[in-house]
Amino acid sequence: MENTLSKGNKVRRSRQDVIFSTIIYGLAAFILVIVIYPLYFVIIASFSDPSAVSSGQIWFVPKGFTLDGYTELLKHPEIWRGYGNTILYTVVGTLVGLLVNITAAYALSRKDLVGRNFLMMLYVFTMFFNGGLIPTFLTIKEFHLYDTFAVMVLPFSVSVYNIIVARTFFQSSIPDDLWDAAQIDGCGNLRYFIKVVLPLSKSICAVLALWIAVGLWNSYFNALIYLKDSLRYPLQIILRDILITNADQSALGTGEAAQIALRRANLMRYSVIIISTVPIMCFYPFVQKYFNKGVMIGAVKG
Repeated sequence: MENTLSKGNKVRRSRQDVIFSTIIYGLAAFILVIVIYPLYFVIIASFSDPSAVSSGQIWFVPKGFTLDGYTELLKHPEIWRGYGNTILYTVVGTLVGLLVNITAAYALSRKDLVGRNFLMMLYVFTMFFNGGLIPTFLTIKEFHLYDTFAVMVLPFSVSVYNIIVARTFFQSSIPDDLWDAAQIDGCGNLRYFIKVVLPLSKSICAVLALWIAVGLWNSYFNALIYLKDSLRYPLQIILRDILITNADQSALGTGEAAQIALRRANLMRYSVIIISTVPIMCFYPFVQKYFNKGVMIGAVKG
């Protein structure tokens, strides 16, 4: 295929180029619809009559518009407590995760670290082998972390995958000449890391912050296993309990009471998804400009 220059130094696209671009854009649009439509359906279903949703009448616009699902959810005061707990776990856990993963990755990226290959091998080993749930539970009990705030942010803060990505970023994006220049100016390791490396690593820090925050926000298994006091439950556990309670009421009840409980459970099903995902989705635009850059730079060299 040959392109020729028309007036104004613009490239005249051949017929083959136009066909190829049309196919590519068509496939991209098709994939976009596949990804976006389920999210859109959840939104319109949360505002629709549950009977219309279950009968398959909802496609593009809500039917039987109602806010009863959100009203029923907000009647539970524990939801606000769950929001507060989840926000606290996410903020503190993200800061702790960044602290331990970024510092470990930087140390492992330094060529003058004695035994860094052996240490990296130990880290990678834990990606494939672990003690299992029961030994982990017993360890947490022995360290007196069970049913505490710390159990949600400390024991699982280290992510070997995040360390590998950040380590690769430091190796491929921070020139060794910067360290040589810093040494000439009398800069030590800690000061060099804080004053030079971190300001140049905003992209990878933003990427790791997003990954860690999303994982903490959606986490429910750790809370289910390691938390006993319901006052410490995150939002995901509280929403799960509300749905299970309403489903049990509809299953055990009879007559009109069972129908009311079933309708309430169906109303809240989609509302729960919206309430639990919208806040973390609002966080994404603030780190989007760093996201692609950080991932690509951290994946160029191994």
